[in-house]
Amino acid sequence: MAKPIGHEIHELDNILGRNMMAHQSRMGRDEVTVMHGWIIGFLYRHREEDIFQKDIENRYSMARSTTTTILKLMEKKGYIRRIGVKEDARLKKIVLTEKGVEMNRETEKIINYLEERLLRGISEEELEMFLCVLRRMKANAQEDEKNYKTEERKEKG
Repeated sequence: MAKPIGHEIHELDNILGRNMMAHQSRMGRDEVTVMHGWIIGFLYRHREEDIFQKDIENRYSMARSTTTTILKLMEKKGYIRRIGVKEDARLKKIVLTEKGVEMNRETEKIINYLEERLLRGISEEELEMFLCVLRRMKANAQEDEKNYKTEERKEKG
């Protein structure tokens, strides 16, 4: 019997994470987690916009407490800064520091290399089909997640 799909996805994610960490380590960047790299990339791509913690929570489907912990560590390591907003003192916009921008450049090179290696022997058609199925599965899972939350609220209320 084949492994369940979720297991295969989780296993691939773990392998990709280890490969990324190995390359980061070779560059002397042991303190950066894969999630830090994703967030740095997100902030870099949206550097002309005001990005807040909630945007990161939504983009990566993370809990507020998890996001807070990650952002505090990234700020401590000098990759980001939180800047207050005049309209609302409670809001802090998140921006990359120069160290964060440099980390993004290095990480992009690694990602491009790893993706090139990952796609060996896979045709454009196979890749397109895989991405199509993956997006559909993600949408299904997100719909279920939304329904579970709605059901929980009904049960509590």
